[in-house]
Parts: sequence; C-alpha cells; structure tokens
Amino acid sequence: MALDGIVTRAIVHELQGCKGGRISKIHQPNGHDVVLTLRAQRGNSKLLISASPTYPRVHFTEKTFVNPTEAPMFCMLLRKHCEGAIIEEIRQIGMERIIHIDMRQRDELGDVSVKRIIIELMGRHSNIVLVDPITGTILDGIHHVTPSISSYRVIMPGFSYTEPPEQHKSNPLEISNTEFENSYNASEEEASRWLVNSFSGLSPLIAGEITSRVPAAQEADQAASEDVARIEANVLWNAFESVMGLVRVHNYTPVTGLNAKGKKIFSAVQLQSIKDAEKTYDTMSKCMEDYYGDKAERDTVKQRVSDLLRFLQNERSKNIKKLDNLNKDLLEADDADKFRLWGELLFASLHQVSKGDKSVELVNFYDEDQANITIQLDPLLTPSDNAQRYFKRYNKYKNSLAVIHEQLGKTKDEIDYLDNLLQQLSIASMNDIEEIREELVQQGYLRDRNKKGKKKKKNDRPTVHQFTSSEGIELLVGKNNLQNEYVTNRLASSNDTWLHTKDIPGSHVVIRSTDFGEATLEEAAQLAAYFSQAKESSSVPVDYTLIRHVRKPSGAKPGFVIYDNQKTVFVTPNEELIKSLPSTIKNG
Repeated sequence: MALDGIVTRAIVHELQGCKGGRISKIHQPNGHDVVLTLRAQRGNSKLLISASPTYPRVHFTEKTFVNPTEAPMFCMLLRKHCEGAIIEEIRQIGMERIIHIDMRQRDELGDVSVKRIIIELMGRHSNIVLVDPITGTILDGIHHVTPSISSYRVIMPGFSYTEPPEQHKSNPLEISNTEFENSYNASEEEASRWLVNSFSGLSPLIAGEITSRVPAAQEADQAASEDVARIEANVLWNAFESVMGLVRVHNYTPVTGLNAKGKKIFSAVQLQSIKDAEKTYDTMSKCMEDYYGDKAERDTVKQRVSDLLRFLQNERSKNIKKLDNLNKDLLEADDADKFRLWGELLFASLHQVSKGDKSVELVNFYDEDQANITIQLDPLLTPSDNAQRYFKRYNKYKNSLAVIHEQLGKTKDEIDYLDNLLQQLSIASMNDIEEIREELVQQGYLRDRNKKGKKKKKNDRPTVHQFTSSEGIELLVGKNNLQNEYVTNRLASSNDTWLHTKDIPGSHVVIRSTDFGEATLEEAAQLAAYFSQAKESSSVPVDYTLIRHVRKPSGAKPGFVIYDNQKTVFVTPNEELIKSLPSTIKNG
C-alpha cells in the first residue's frame, strides 16, 4: 500500500508540533473516521484519523465534515476521556504503521488521568483504539474485533491491549552496512522483494525506488555477466542509504505523480518512478490530502447509494419502456382518421358487401382521383357491424389521443426527474444521500425506514455548500433537490443571480450579491458546470438570470423551475479552480 512506514514517520514528525496542545473538539463523521480539533502554538488545526479498510491514514485536513446529529458511542467515549486533554507524546512504533498519542486530563474527581489513542494503519485491519496505558486495558475501539473474528487478539472494552503480530523485520534506520550486506548475501531473493521482506515500513514502491537508484553501469554489468546473479550488495547498500539517510534525518520531499502505468502514486521521498504530473508539497499532510481527495468518501458513498442507484435505474427503465409503448399507441391513434374513413365508405356501400367477405375494394369518393381502397373485414360480422367496428376504433383512438399526449408528457418529466436524481447521486456526499432518500420518501417512491423512530423536525434545514469567489463574494450550491429548493427559494434574494446548466441536469448556483465582476460570474458558472451531468464535457452552456425571474410551476417535482430573461455563458469545468475556491458546508 502507498501509506508505508516512511510516510507514517513523516506524519508523526509533522505532528510533533501538536505536543503541548489541547484537544478542543472531537467528531466522528462516519464509522471509520475521527476528527480532532487541536489548539496548539501553531493555532487551531484539524487532525483526520481514518481507520478505513481501503484508505487508512492520518494527516491534518482543511476539509469540512458533516457530522451526524447524534454522535456515535465511540465518539462519546473519546469526548469523555480526551476532550480538553493535553497531548504529551506522539510517537511511531519502530517503523511500523502504528502511532501512539498519549494525553492527560483531569477526570470528574479532579485527578490527573492519562489515556492513549493507538492508531493502527494496517489495511482492512486498521483500527483506532483508546487504551488506559497504566493498566493496558482497552476502553474501546472504533472497530470491534471479537474472539470469533481473531484468536490472536481481541479489541473490545475491558480486554488487555495486544499489539498486532510481530513481523520480525529489521528497522531500516538502524541496520549497519555490514549487517545489510551479510543479510543480503545470505538471501537468494531478488533485491526488491528482499527489501520488502527484510525491513519494516518499506513498501514495494520504496523498494522499487531503491533498486531503481542502482547506477546504470551496474545494471549493464549485471545483464552482461553470468557470474553476477543479482545487484552487488555494496551497490544496493548505497542506493538503500541514499533513501534511508534522508528519512533518518527527517529530510522529506512529499510528492505525487503518475507512474509508467498512469496510476497516481505518492511518497514522502522523491521518486524516480514518477513519469508524469509530478507535484511536490510543503507538508506530508497537504500531499496526502491532495492524493486521497474524495476517494474515501466516494467509496463509502458508492456503498451507501447502491440500493438507491438500483431503484432509480429500475424506475427509469420502467419509464423508458412505458414511453416506447405510449409512442406505439400514438402511432396507432394517428390512424384514427383512417378507421373513420373505412367506416363511412362501408356504410355508403353496404349493398356491395356480403357477410363472409374477408375484404372489399371500394371507391374512395373523398379522394380527388377516386382511387380504389381495400378494406379488411371480419367474415363473421355483417357489413353493418364491420362498419360499426371501425367507427368504435375511431372513437376509441380519438379519445385516447389526449390521454396518450398527457401520459407522454408525464413520462418524459418522470425520466428527466430520475435523470436529475441519478446525476445528484453521482456527486453526493454522505449527508446528501440521506436528503435524496428523504425526498424519495416525501414523493412516495420509498417507504420511510425511520417511521417508528424519531421524526425529523419540521425546522430541520438541508445542507448548504458555500463557496467564496476570488472577489470575496458568497456562492451557494445545491447538490440535490432539497438543497436546490432551499438555496433558490429560501436563501436567495430577488436581485441575486441564479445559474444552471442549460437543458442539462445539475445544481442550482446562487451569487449572493448584486455587485460582482466577471471573475465571480466565471467561477459561479464553473460551479454550475462542475456539479452537473456535463462535468467531463467542454464548452458547457450555463444560463444565468436574476432570482426574480426563476419560479417553480404549481405541482412540479422538487427542484424543477422555469426561468426567463436569461443569458448564457460557456465554460469548461476546471477541477483545480473549483478546489482553489474556499468552501464550507453548513446546515441551512
């Protein structure tokens, strides 16, 4: 994995500035992550600790998290034992991906209490554990490990804390030249594999970096000589020390980029394996924040929206099929005049038709050329009944035309509504998902799963995504229909400017000012295009008009509006620009 012992060491070194600082707030936005708000000499900062099975990590963050209305039990426990505590020590265990944060506070009786947060960044076994370091007793873990899950150790309140299994690897910062060469010469493994298997904290990425630093002449000799099976030990040591020497003295160069396969990678040290899009950072936290971006949240969102996605796609498929059937009915109904004509011709020519005839050829006296026309008959009916049958079909289709056109309109609106919801799910955060689910309950698509639980308060407001333009003007973005309606109909003033992608599902954007420049308009249009179905397109048309020209038709679906007096700008969504705009998330 990308987060290895070297990255952990770089992060722990960065965290040393928090020693002596106070933990002022603790939040747990989801089942994997804890966010600590720290107050130290460097000012306030937020530390993200994630025990995600896919993206475990620790770093400072500038992101805004939406927290649940009721804090999880683990969060409540951390608040009880750690909120207000002073951080005394932050250390890495060897070169492993394990971090200990020791802190002290006064308990309810006024006695000094010492606690330890143990962070284990170990893939799907990642965990955050609160321990009493004096007794070694676990107070709780964000992920419980029961005896039925692991026979080696249990992570449950009241059990003694046991460290993860020993890997019996050497610390790469402490090995000597002689020990290194002797160990390597005694092994028959290929150099990169030997490095990973022999030293703690070395990922395959770093092992590959070390071997890539072997001089080209050595590689040529190695290829040419049958006597040299592997890289010479002293040459490998020099390459190894060129990396570990920097790590030993905390000389880091946080970097991201694309490798030869086009995959994004990151490291705490410079990488020769980066072939494109190389970017360096001032701190390891900024590097990791940029690398992980929204990956963890997007993965969690994908899991949470899978049922909604299936439901909406099924509903859309049903409506597409219904639309096809209505179009077929429309084609048949368009033949209504033909049935009326046949009925009239039959009535005018009953003497030319006999019961038992399967068809009859009659002169169409409505035609200028008086051409003959062949009419199919039911041989079991009389000529008069055959004529009546065509008149009945004429009346049926004539009456159904109005209904078909009405149903066509409703079905097309339904498909547009479902397309809009599918687009909103594609950019939804965890909080947005619940609002979309709530909307589907309100619209009668889904049953209320929380019907027996606490009812949502009527004055609860949806989430609002607020950005600030380069001119310092507030920009509001709705990422689902509840947010769109709230931003457009409740928060915006009549002279504010409203933006939306032209004829493309997307977000409502509001510029909350009557006085702004081209830069703010461009940035607001960028937001409208970025949070739309045209996110990956170029030259996206974005309409803008004053709020007073935007209105919701009576009985329309949530989020649907009509508008006039609009102008149109064309923009190509720029993710870097969107990320550069200061943003925050708030409830109404």
